[in-house]
Amino acid sequence: MNGADTAWIIVATALVLFMTLPGLALFYGGLVRARNVLSVFMHCYAIACLMSVLWFVAGYSIAFGGGETGYWGGLDKMFLAGVDADSLSGTLPEVLFFAFQMTFAIITPALMVGAYVERIGFGFVLLFSSLWMLLCYAPVVHWIWGGGMLANGMFFETAVMDFAGGIVVHETAGLAALILAVFLGARREATKPPHNPGMVMIGAAMLWVGWFGFNGGSQLAADGGAAMALTVTHLSAAAASLTWALWERIKFGKSSLVGMVTGTIAGLASITPASGFVTPIQALIIGAVAGILCQEAVNFIRNKVRIDDTLDVFAVHGVGGIFGTIMIAVFGIGSWAAQLGSLAIVGVYTTVVTVVLIYICKAITPLRVDAETETSGLDLTVHGERAYDMTS
Repeated sequence: MNGADTAWIIVATALVLFMTLPGLALFYGGLVRARNVLSVFMHCYAIACLMSVLWFVAGYSIAFGGGETGYWGGLDKMFLAGVDADSLSGTLPEVLFFAFQMTFAIITPALMVGAYVERIGFGFVLLFSSLWMLLCYAPVVHWIWGGGMLANGMFFETAVMDFAGGIVVHETAGLAALILAVFLGARREATKPPHNPGMVMIGAAMLWVGWFGFNGGSQLAADGGAAMALTVTHLSAAAASLTWALWERIKFGKSSLVGMVTGTIAGLASITPASGFVTPIQALIIGAVAGILCQEAVNFIRNKVRIDDTLDVFAVHGVGGIFGTIMIAVFGIGSWAAQLGSLAIVGVYTTVVTVVLIYICKAITPLRVDAETETSGLDLTVHGERAYDMTS
């Protein structure tokens, strides 16, 4: 065990959990109507709790167990069997590696919350998120980070390069979010502006800070590689924020706060797969392009194909993660075959599993709330609470 590495990953684990609670919850919560903000908080919080338990029960074993097939890790590490305080994963206590990866298993299904806010059944959220994490996310983790089929040369001469989750986190969550939005259909009322842009900015700022643990921690060591990953992450986020705001100004005559901070998230998602491999200049390029590319993706999905991916999960996270993964090949760092092939394999698998799980889950619990509940707002109708006292 290396003490410095262990200390850094303890911090990184806290930072990645901080991304979901409270960062993502505030970011998404500020973007919805006032009558639905608590439901967003509830979705993020409940997912964090449930994924933690399920990662302990079986998710970690499926992702990082000793399975020899290349497809999944098996069940030999269920309930952390055989893991104690002295067990090592590289230079880290294995229980710490478990905890660090657990925070990734939390935020990945939580990212999808943005696609289905204001109209989805709470029971469906819990059931679908649980099955999806175990049957979609955890196997993909094994394929890419757990020595599985996309990392061991089973399909391509070289391993896919995905440093912190462009494919594992952002492509999978983005695609699943888009599919959920299609199955749900659009909200019944016309789109309204975010009820609290200040809350959106605070949440985005927390995500930015937490992302240092997300990308910097993925080095799994306290060394120059972690420092470089942290630095390029920051530069990409800054560049994307600026280009998003500039592109808004050119197209609409004004740069919005919500737009600028959405650009931040686009830059962070796009640099995620490449953060352990690129130079600062390359990171600036990735971020600068992402700010425009993801904004155009938002406009395309909202206005051209008219899918109510309410908070633009696929356009920002899905497109950003896919773009960053491809840029690894563009810069000549990874092979085109491995990057594009892995994106295709994971994309097909995610789509199939997501569709099947939606049909299974909606046969057990309603996918969408009724019209009266949606009109009244999920906060009071589903959870019996209001975010704001309208009488005072």
